[in-house]
Amino acid sequence: MKKTLLLTALICSSFSLYAQDKKIAEECFKKADYKCAEEQYTKLLEKQQIQKYQSEYYNSLGTAQRRLGKTALALKSYESALKTNPLSAPVYANLASLNSQKGNKTKALEYISTGLTIDAENPEFYLTRSKIYDSQGKKDLALNDLKQILTFAPDNIYAKTGLANLKKNNGDLEGALKDYNQLISEKPESLLYNGRADVYFKMKKPKEALTDANKAISIDPKFAHSYVTKALVLFDTAKPKEACENLNKAVSLGYEKAILADYFAKCVAK
Repeated sequence: MKKTLLLTALICSSFSLYAQDKKIAEECFKKADYKCAEEQYTKLLEKQQIQKYQSEYYNSLGTAQRRLGKTALALKSYESALKTNPLSAPVYANLASLNSQKGNKTKALEYISTGLTIDAENPEFYLTRSKIYDSQGKKDLALNDLKQILTFAPDNIYAKTGLANLKKNNGDLEGALKDYNQLISEKPESLLYNGRADVYFKMKKPKEALTDANKAISIDPKFAHSYVTKALVLFDTAKPKEACENLNKAVSLGYEKAILADYFAKCVAK
C-alpha cells in the first residue's frame, strides 16, 4: 500500500514538474524571449518520453530556433517532430513554411499535400500554398486557396489580408487600399495597419505609410513585421540609422535576420 502511494506521489510530482517547465517555456514565447524558449524546450525534451509530447516540444523548439535565425537547427527540430508524430498537421505546416522560405517550393508543396490529408481545414496550409502559387505567377490558384479558407473560417484575418495582398502584388494598389480601409473599419488591428502601410509605401506615400506603421506598433509593440515595414519607409526617406534600429528591433522580436540580409547590408557596421 505504501509503495503504491509513493509511486502515485512520484508520478504526480513528475507531471507537476513537466507542467511547470512547459508553462515557463510558453511564457518565454509570450515575452518574445526565444533564447529562453529554446533552452526550456530543450530541457523538456531531455525529460519527456511520450512521443506525442516530444513532437509538440520539437515543434515549438523549431519555431524558437527559427525566430533566432537558426534555420538549419529549426529544420532538424521540425523533422524530429514529424518523426515522433507523423500525423501532426502543425508540424507539416511549419515544414512547408520553412521549406518555402528556403526556396524549396516543391518540397513545401509536398508537405502541404500530405498535411491536408490529415487536416483539410488548417488555414496555414492554404496560406503558404497561396503565397507559393502567387510567387509562381499562378494567380487563380493563389486566389482559390484564400477563398477556400473563408469557406470554413470566414473571419480568418490572414485570408482576408491575403486577398488584399494579391491585389497589391498584381499592381492593383487602389483595390488593395480599399480592402484594407474596409478591414480596418471593421477591426483595427496591428496586422491590418501594417498591411496598409505597405500599400501606402508602394504608392509612394511615405508619410501615410509611416503613420500606419507607427499605429501598428502602438497597438502591438511585439509585432515584428511592423518594424520591418517602418525600416523600409525610413530607408526610402534617407534615414538609414533609424531604419537599421528598427530592423534590429524586428530581429529581437523574432523576425528571421536571414530574410533581411539585403537590408542589413545597408546598415553601417559600428
